[in-house]
Amino acid sequence: MAKQSKTLPQLSGQMFVTDGGIETHMIFNEGHDLPHFSVFQLNDSEQGRRAMREYYRPYIQIARNAGQGFLFDTNTWRANPDWGALVGYDAERLRAVNIGAVRFCREVAGAFEVAGVRTVVSGAIGPRRDAWQYDGAMSVEEAMRYHGAQVAAFAEADADLVTAYTLTNTPEAIGIAKLAEAAGLPSVLSFTLETDGHLPGGKPLGDAIGEVDAATGGSPAYYMINCVHPIHFASTIRHAGSWVNRIGGLRVNASMKSHAELDESETLDIGNWQDLAQRYSRILPLLPNIRVIGGCCGTDHRHIGAICQHCLPQAAA
Repeated sequence: MAKQSKTLPQLSGQMFVTDGGIETHMIFNEGHDLPHFSVFQLNDSEQGRRAMREYYRPYIQIARNAGQGFLFDTNTWRANPDWGALVGYDAERLRAVNIGAVRFCREVAGAFEVAGVRTVVSGAIGPRRDAWQYDGAMSVEEAMRYHGAQVAAFAEADADLVTAYTLTNTPEAIGIAKLAEAAGLPSVLSFTLETDGHLPGGKPLGDAIGEVDAATGGSPAYYMINCVHPIHFASTIRHAGSWVNRIGGLRVNASMKSHAELDESETLDIGNWQDLAQRYSRILPLLPNIRVIGGCCGTDHRHIGAICQHCLPQAAA
């Protein structure tokens, strides 16, 4: 039997700012050696935790100036069995790192709360396989077996919700939503989009949302779009049906390049954060239920600060 799910403040009209692309920032901008984008490894040393605290520091003022809350996503996008094994983490270490990541965010959130910024902590989940390639082999049952331990760890740590990012297929999204509902945690599902505004493999975003809602009784709190530049999905949003009301968050890429181009690049394309912010501001009015704004690959506090300045009223200095 499913547990009673928590109530999220973003569903009551509160807007939340979130961070940029922590993986690309920590690796390319800060120079940390984190194979396979396994940023969660930073949590296992005092030096790494110090780097994480410094990472979040600029966001206190960004959220405060915008007069909005801040949503913490744990740095656990890769903290699942297959990816964890590549950097030497077994099931017990992964459980500990997922629980610890939620607790670390709660600790850091204290500085935000002191500044008058309301916070929410989300346990972040990544896909089992490639985030940029369609996973046609995934089934709902496989997703539930694979992601169950991570969802259970977030529930044990009392996360406010779970958010699954860069999903490429609907069965994995359905499985994660079912796991979260059973654990009493609200779920948010975010799909990767290609340059044509569709999921990898060609499924239209509206179809994907409809399929997941039909299979789960509409249990996800809302959906997000991430790991894509606004130029690639603006037309999709402008011509959307009623499913657009289910989009509650955006985490966009800094770069206008395709995933294939980014995959071949050895340097980080940070794009133009002022241009990105302007494009963001033109899309938001088309999303009536948007509640979370942030960034993905190539973005950092500079991009998020610019987005907030363009899209949200700023508090007087």
